[in-house]
Amino acid sequence: MSRTDGRRDVETDRHLLTLVGLIVVLASTVTIAATAFLVRTPPSSVRDVATFVTLTFMIAVGGIVKTSVRIRSTTHSIAWVETAIVIGLAITPPSWVVVSTVLGVAGASAVLRLPAIKAAFGIGKNVLIAGGTVAVAGFLHWPGSSPPIGSLIGTLSIVYLAAALLDDLLAMPVIALASGTRILRQFRSDLDLRIGGFAVRFVVAAATVLILRADPRLLLAVPPLVLSLHLAYSTRVRTRTEQQAWQRLARATDALNVVDLDEVLTTAVTEAAELFSADEVEIELRDRGRTVRGNAGGIAYDGATPEPSTVDGRVMPVALEGHDRAVDLGVLRLRFAGPVELSEREQYTLRTFASALCTAVRNAQAYAELARIADEHAYAATHDALTGLSNRRHLLDEGTEQLTNRHAEGVTALVLIDLNHFKEVNDTLGHGAGDRVLTQVADRLRGAARPDDLVARLGGDEFAVLLRGLPAPAVAAHRAEALLAALHEPLDLDGMRISVEASGGIAVAPASGGMPELLRRADVAMYQAKRAGQRIATYAPTRDTADLGRLTLGGELPRAVADHEFTVNFQPLVDLGSGEVIGAEALARWHHPTHGMIDPLRFIEAVERSGLLPAFAEAILDQALIAAGSWRDAGFDLPVSVNVSPRSLLDARFPGAVLARLRAHDLPPDRLVLELTETLTLSQLDVVDRVLSRLRDSGVRLALDDFGTGYSSLSLLSRIPVHELKIDRSFVTAMESATEAAAVIRSTLDLGRSLDLTVVAEGVESEPQRRALWELGCAAGQGHLFARPLPSGTLLAALQRGAGGRPGALAPPLHDAGAVIRLPGRRTGGGRNRAATP
Repeated sequence: MSRTDGRRDVETDRHLLTLVGLIVVLASTVTIAATAFLVRTPPSSVRDVATFVTLTFMIAVGGIVKTSVRIRSTTHSIAWVETAIVIGLAITPPSWVVVSTVLGVAGASAVLRLPAIKAAFGIGKNVLIAGGTVAVAGFLHWPGSSPPIGSLIGTLSIVYLAAALLDDLLAMPVIALASGTRILRQFRSDLDLRIGGFAVRFVVAAATVLILRADPRLLLAVPPLVLSLHLAYSTRVRTRTEQQAWQRLARATDALNVVDLDEVLTTAVTEAAELFSADEVEIELRDRGRTVRGNAGGIAYDGATPEPSTVDGRVMPVALEGHDRAVDLGVLRLRFAGPVELSEREQYTLRTFASALCTAVRNAQAYAELARIADEHAYAATHDALTGLSNRRHLLDEGTEQLTNRHAEGVTALVLIDLNHFKEVNDTLGHGAGDRVLTQVADRLRGAARPDDLVARLGGDEFAVLLRGLPAPAVAAHRAEALLAALHEPLDLDGMRISVEASGGIAVAPASGGMPELLRRADVAMYQAKRAGQRIATYAPTRDTADLGRLTLGGELPRAVADHEFTVNFQPLVDLGSGEVIGAEALARWHHPTHGMIDPLRFIEAVERSGLLPAFAEAILDQALIAAGSWRDAGFDLPVSVNVSPRSLLDARFPGAVLARLRAHDLPPDRLVLELTETLTLSQLDVVDRVLSRLRDSGVRLALDDFGTGYSSLSLLSRIPVHELKIDRSFVTAMESATEAAAVIRSTLDLGRSLDLTVVAEGVESEPQRRALWELGCAAGQGHLFARPLPSGTLLAALQRGAGGRPGALAPPLHDAGAVIRLPGRRTGGGRNRAATP
């Protein structure tokens, strides 16, 4: 038991002694007053003396003949003293009743050999009951001179009710303190039995008074009546107590039906303390070297070497063994602060509870063992036995979960690492040495990885590290370099220093294909590094000759173009300050009848190589211009942006085809923006100059997409007459955490201002990104914050619905209407579109 429990017990004892002392002091005052009256009016005849002695004897018998109820180490009794007191009021003066109560209760305490505190409390309580009853009787002028029977019974009822209430009011606080229960709970406990007992004793008192009124000689019939009623009441109390005990045993054993051992032991301690009214319960599990100790309030100790118990008194142990007694797990001990003897029924209950506890402990231990084995099997199924790293299965599961459910947390990449010339280690030093090399390599990779990374061994000398939550794709290369640098220092193998060389491949998570595709790409990159004699290489689609998926899709392109399987979704471009839509970008999708929606990253290269590019480009351009026309007819005159393949710019017929489609759909040329990528090389620029000049001269607007990711951004700007720059989404994503990304954005905005170009930020996904870009001077942006790519009709509905009651807006403004001056020139016209604060 803890020191806190010990202090609590000392405090309880002090309160108990204080309360008993107060009762004794008040009772002494009443006794002194009654003795003074008795001295002035002593018994004056032999009959008076006989009556006084008889009353004292009746009170003593009432204190001896009682029903006992044990609560913890304290036994509480239900006696007949108040019945004798009420009868005494009917036949003797009030002072005699009080003095007889003192003598009778004291005599009963001596016969029963009660402890001093119990004797003092019993005498004090009953004296106060007698005094209170005398006061109520005096107030009611009872007993009078031969009152009517009805009046007599009514007055007697009030007097007896006063005695019963005083008995409860004086006894309940003391019993609650002694048993450690709340007063209200103690008062409610067995309330029906107490009320029944009061009723029985009232009947006895009333019958006795009526008998004395009719003929005092009939008083001889009272003792048999009292004895019969007492036996009947005691039997009912005992039956009720046993019924409640069995019900509590059933609830306690049911509560043990849990599979967690800690919960089993906690439940057993608290339930046993309640069930057996024990001051402390202790469970010792020998096979576990564990001891748990506590009471109804909870666990006070749980450990291997328990401190001595602070409960001094009777200890009742019972072995924790099954019904067959073949298993002995330990022992259950009940501790009582005083001398307690369990009845035969309680002893049987204790053995039953111990057997149920033994079964519950065995079940919990068996469940824990099964759970441990299951965890071991689950771990073995997902981890490499030699190195303890995740295995291929775990890598695929974790990677799939990352790409499916947590792709918004950042960029995901995979680094595949293969040890060079590892076979020579096995052949020269043996497989045991090779295993130790693999173990040391695993330890170094684990140490170099970050907490969010997943390090795995795929088999043999091949390892993989899944990088999660990267701020930008370019960070993957730096992290891969750090991983391979960890293997640079020689390994210590039985006193020999062995250098390990490794090749690595990096792949950033693709838009489709999931984890198997990511693993395949990393493997391709790793073999590219080996063939080039490099330490590490990043996956490049142009060098991937093994993309069977693209080859398969390429064969279906003619049918897809003929069956109009290519569709277009539109992502709006939004004024960052006002939240108004200022344009939309057309994004091609392939609605494959078998594979569903296919991203253009998987088929665009196949389209360019297939000879179907003109037909594909015309189909996409047609759908984009039809959408722009429908928006204009609905009141939203927005330009539409269409991505252009570099191969299309090599076709001299391309400008004519574009202008013809614009005339066919009755759209002015400045309603079309052609987006070019930085993959154009300088050698191609001479060829495309004429194409781009004709388009620009005709009024078609040009934009440079993914700005900042290529190697010749400034050279391209000096040669290509563009109107817009689009900041790549990787810089927007990383701008809050990477200073380099923020610097690229800031320099791009400065460049746009100096060249009078509109700057659009891609990949805006949060309000903080939007506000930061706007404060830097970026006028326009697109991203999931405003809308994902939508069909043209869905986008039109969103425009009509608007935001905040403003049709044509998809976000609330960042400023009040009067706080911004709109400079001339919008994206719709040909100049830049930006806001300035005064």
